[in-house]
Amino acid sequence: MIDESMGALPARGVPAERVLGEIRELRGLDRPTHGGRLFAYVYDPGVAGLDELAAAAYAESAHVNGLDPTAFPSLLAMENALVGAAARVLGGGPGTSAPEVVGSVTSGGTESLILAVKTARDARPEVDTPRIVVPASAHAAFAKAAHYLRVELDPVPIHPDTLRPAVADVAAAIRPETVLVVCSAPSYAHGVIDPVEQIAEVAAAAGVRCHVDACFGGWTLPYLRRLGEPVPAFDFAVPGVTSISVDLHKYAYAPKGVSVLLHRDAALRAPQYFAYADWPGYTMINPVISSTRSGGPIAAAYATLRHLGDDGYLELTRRTREAVRVLADAVRGVDGLRLVTEPESTVVCFTTTDSGPDLFVLVDELAARGWHTQPQLTYAGLPRSVHLTVTAAVAPRAAEFTVDLAEAVAVAGVAGPVALPPELLALAGALSPEALTGELVAGLAAGLGLGSGGGLPERMAPVNTLLDVAPPALRERLLVEFVSLLQRPSY
Repeated sequence: MIDESMGALPARGVPAERVLGEIRELRGLDRPTHGGRLFAYVYDPGVAGLDELAAAAYAESAHVNGLDPTAFPSLLAMENALVGAAARVLGGGPGTSAPEVVGSVTSGGTESLILAVKTARDARPEVDTPRIVVPASAHAAFAKAAHYLRVELDPVPIHPDTLRPAVADVAAAIRPETVLVVCSAPSYAHGVIDPVEQIAEVAAAAGVRCHVDACFGGWTLPYLRRLGEPVPAFDFAVPGVTSISVDLHKYAYAPKGVSVLLHRDAALRAPQYFAYADWPGYTMINPVISSTRSGGPIAAAYATLRHLGDDGYLELTRRTREAVRVLADAVRGVDGLRLVTEPESTVVCFTTTDSGPDLFVLVDELAARGWHTQPQLTYAGLPRSVHLTVTAAVAPRAAEFTVDLAEAVAVAGVAGPVALPPELLALAGALSPEALTGELVAGLAAGLGLGSGGGLPERMAPVNTLLDVAPPALRERLLVEFVSLLQRPSY
């Protein structure tokens, strides 16, 4: 049992086994990271022994510092190997039309995207107000990058049927101040691939860099193509693509957090670096945001790629593709559900019909049966939906999900939608973020079961229902306030 009065810094040290026991007890509160029942956040290949190999590799290099490659050349060698592997998977390297691809290993997709924006911005120092053009479906990390780097964001709407931006709209959004045009391969929310060839062409015609965010699917799309799927060109085979990001801790199945940011050549990458010598300490030179970096994730990713190999990834992608087909058929086979779009990658995204159950209640019913899915709120005419990130580990469980999905739909249909007070829903739809007071937030949180002691409600449908009626700016403020209530120190 955890003695919370001790906190993380007890007066006297705690024996190692007891500390590990406490961590295991806390982990018991988490969603399962293995077993094919969590459709977001983690990526499980279901390969026996891979966790142990990655953990051992991590331990070998956990205390090695990526800050100085001259002191720790092992990390330099492993990083270069990872970048080379990613470049080959994504159409670059010797013998291709992009033979001089270079890159850097980052801590995750968000850092890769921030660096892609930073590099494009710094390559155009003459632009006083740099801007980036992104589809509305682009990952939120681009908005984060724009916020951090003081770059203006120009979102292009996506078509409600194709879930893609129109190339003409992207072209129209490009201005003299535009330093980067973005497309996704695929988009996270729906798993569709943007028209990369055409977008890269209009970006090149305007003299603007084009970044392909393949963080989510860049490691599976090439293998899906090899399996015979009609994957359109999206990588360095497309002339106008200047940079690509791909997360190794997603479908390369490496532990968190490892991503790779690739550039077509070294000249394009040059503005990514930060160097500083005007102080009495060591001269700082960083290719990424962090200075000190543990070698653990890099070594774990290296071991994972070496162990699985190209043939292993092809087989894992084949299993994932089969799981996607089974899950999509499961949705098609249940009255009251429909696919938002036909799957193009490793995502199954579905919603409810007018005669179907309340979607947020359905999500809770699936969770009650051990299936942890990701609800997505209504946006710009697009319906609320359920996102399933499908991994190889899902394949053995897909038939079981089919049965539970039908049962959950039936139970959710009987239960009916969440009944929040009409005045509360009206308030959420009309309230401005600036009008939120601490007292009002506390009252909303208490009514939704979000306790000040860090507790979470058993069911999230009431929270999601409230957020769904709120406009995006209010959603953001409410989420900040709700999460702030949960993140309180244990003294």
